[in-house]
Amino acid sequence: MYLKIHHSGDRTVVALCDKNLIGKRIEDKKLRLDITERFYKGEERTETDIIEILKDATNLNIVGKKSIELALKSGVITKENIIKIKGIPHAQSTAL
Repeated sequence: MYLKIHHSGDRTVVALCDKNLIGKRIEDKKLRLDITERFYKGEERTETDIIEILKDATNLNIVGKKSIELALKSGVITKENIIKIKGIPHAQSTAL
């Protein structure tokens, strides 16, 4: 998984993505998501590091099965935060 931290003023957006999705575009009839290197490809981190970073974020943008599972496990998102685009889970949320 890649984790990238974006800072904007006092807000922090954490982008978390499964490695195999970088550079792909997923879309269905209503939604499209470009999984760009610029936004999503940060550093590879351990699950423990990722969980700590997710807990401190003010906004989350998470895509991919492994990434979503980790965010659910850590309690920073709920199942209600998750949508699927072409079968790929995606969540955008303010941290709980």
